[in-house]
Amino acid sequence: MKKRPKSKIAIRANPEWTTEMIAEARPAKEVLPKLFGARAAAAMLKPRGRPKSPESKVAISLRLSPDTLARWKATGPGWQTRMANVLRESV
Repeated sequence: MKKRPKSKIAIRANPEWTTEMIAEARPAKEVLPKLFGARAAAAMLKPRGRPKSPESKVAISLRLSPDTLARWKATGPGWQTRMANVLRESV
């Protein structure tokens, strides 16, 4: 299969960099301070997702009888937290 020749438009739009062009290049944060400035860099370093809880929890696997689990779930949303509280109080 023959390679297609590069179009002249693509060559003009994105020429190969010469030594002079490299010497004149400036950092992106100088050219586009709103996009690459200190604030933008700080925002990009900001951690994503949910913040860490001071009381971290540990995931476990627990086998319960179906009727016990059904009764806890029947108490409505937050049943896992309520179960954890009951277990904490019993210790």
